[in-house]
Amino acid sequence: MLHLAVDIGGTFTDVCVFDDGSGTTRVGKVSSTEDPIDAVFDGIRAVGVEMGEIGLFSHGTTVATNALITRSFPRAAMITTKGFRDVIEIRRGTKQDLWDAYKDVAPPYIRRRDRFEVSERVDYSGRELEPVDEEELRRVAHLIRRRGIETVAVCLVNSHANPGHEERVKEILGEELPGVSVSTSSEVLPEIFEHERFSTTVANAVLSPLVGGYARRLAERMKEGGYRGDVLLLHSGGGVMTTEAVERLGGRLASSGLAAGAIACGHIARLAGYENAVGFDMGGTSADISVMVDGETRVTNDWYVEYGYPIRFPSVEVLTIGAGGGSIAWIDAAGSLRNGPQSAGSNPGPACYGLGGEEPTNTDANLVLGRLGAELIGGAMTLDREKAEGAIGKVGGPLGLDTVEAARAVVQVANANSADAIRLALIRRGHDPRDFALVAFGGAGPLHGAELARELSIPTVLVPLNPGITSALGCLLVDVRHDFSEMRLVPADETEPPEIEARFQALEGEARERLRAEGIGEEDVRLVRSVDMRYLGQWRSLEIPVEGEVASLDALTARFHEEHERQHTYKREGQPVEIYGLRVAAIGTIPKPELPYEEPQEHEPEPENYREVVFGDGEALRTAVYRRDGLRPGARIDGPAIVEQLDSTVVVPPGDGAEVDGYSNILVHVGGAK
Repeated sequence: MLHLAVDIGGTFTDVCVFDDGSGTTRVGKVSSTEDPIDAVFDGIRAVGVEMGEIGLFSHGTTVATNALITRSFPRAAMITTKGFRDVIEIRRGTKQDLWDAYKDVAPPYIRRRDRFEVSERVDYSGRELEPVDEEELRRVAHLIRRRGIETVAVCLVNSHANPGHEERVKEILGEELPGVSVSTSSEVLPEIFEHERFSTTVANAVLSPLVGGYARRLAERMKEGGYRGDVLLLHSGGGVMTTEAVERLGGRLASSGLAAGAIACGHIARLAGYENAVGFDMGGTSADISVMVDGETRVTNDWYVEYGYPIRFPSVEVLTIGAGGGSIAWIDAAGSLRNGPQSAGSNPGPACYGLGGEEPTNTDANLVLGRLGAELIGGAMTLDREKAEGAIGKVGGPLGLDTVEAARAVVQVANANSADAIRLALIRRGHDPRDFALVAFGGAGPLHGAELARELSIPTVLVPLNPGITSALGCLLVDVRHDFSEMRLVPADETEPPEIEARFQALEGEARERLRAEGIGEEDVRLVRSVDMRYLGQWRSLEIPVEGEVASLDALTARFHEEHERQHTYKREGQPVEIYGLRVAAIGTIPKPELPYEEPQEHEPEPENYREVVFGDGEALRTAVYRRDGLRPGARIDGPAIVEQLDSTVVVPPGDGAEVDGYSNILVHVGGAK
């Protein structure tokens, strides 16, 4: 059986094919297209696969992320309790940049004129105070129909405690607005805090018709081509969804493309023997940073695509910065050199692509320094060094630097931006970078990995076999996953374990039913429990894993104190602790590829050629250039060295040593020590 994965990025679309029978992997890389589905089929053709040969298809996409950023989604309406129309506009009253009085937060995804109020009310405990005014609701539905609105978010106050009113509103809208998508907050996120619940529901409402339609079109074209299986789409939480689930919970794809790389990073690091790893996925437009601690990739419920509009679906925690191969170097008003977040993208791309780009980028700088060769993607793209030098001169001239000095400065600023982001991801969580391996992947990650590791005192850089295709590989390493939650705001010392156990079992029953409806057999179901806890009076909670049956809450409380001390450097064991909510992750396992392993045989390979490369001290050094497909497990290389392959280029600076492990990963040991 062939496992096929496609990951669509802003610049390139990556394809990974794993053959179950032979244990071999094929990869391909094509330019992203205006209609992402066209790039999917371009990539499939590039790897020479027939649709009928594919047994499993998994797909990560940035369609939902880009839709939120560009506001390119169907016109939506919101129906809420009278008096709560402006919750999503008031937000939390905060700003991302506290000191910029002139920078406003982006407007809500639904305009105020399309946010409607209806008379109804339940109290905090779920007791009905005022029934839904159905006549008023039908008048609102008439207005929605006249405006041609395609999707509606139903966000009633306290519906997390009693969903009855929202269910009735959805029923009436189904009668009045056939064909219109309806998302209710009690289904999407049954949790307290109106802003977070409303915001998540609105995001789900605007995305579900868009990504649902995208998933349907993709599934239809795959079926026409001869594919007979399910089209699985990677969601933010690090699992996959069927096209039917996407139509109902499209908001879960809001960071689909980011999760794949983090999943692959964790899997590859564990195979190589590292339980702590930080992923550095540097592509053409941005760099994504993820963290794995003790073999578990971090998941968060507190994230957003645009500041001020939280999406509370569980998501693999990824920090994204505007630092990619196509990030543009520029000089600010104070005369300082900056790098990104503006990007040249794939069209026209960096100046060296020769497609019309004229701005200096990180790719141009690496070409000037000799770290990149004259070709990319196995010769499919030729790089123009003369145009790269001309572009770099645009920042070198004003700074009084020659071309090589300017290129070095561009790379140094890009590395500084990335190093600061990695420090933030690690140190703010109380982690020491020296305890981690840096997994450098993406098309540009291995170019910068060793210098970043040296800056951060990280001892080892791990470069996967196909770094530019790693995110696509991640799509093949995940399972079907759905997350279920329930508010349970009770003091931990006043609650009996059987009560919590009963609520967990109810959530698990719902989870099993969902997976059964998607064709997952009981033997392939895995349920993971956790509980959100906090000190009495706190605003935010911590998620604490629950192993097995809840027999005692004292053990959970003790784990909460320990986790609170680790994350916030203090604990208050005498302070009352309350349970905030219960969570169950429902995982349906699907077949995954087993990466081939070959016992390393130590040897020193012969370089293919040599070229002059500029490193940190500014001197051009004669540097050995190797082909990645010529390096077998056990190969040892001393820097300075360059390793070239179809999808990326690995830089081993002077003084560093590298070896190839049994999974064909390159391990760069900073300073040469293992």
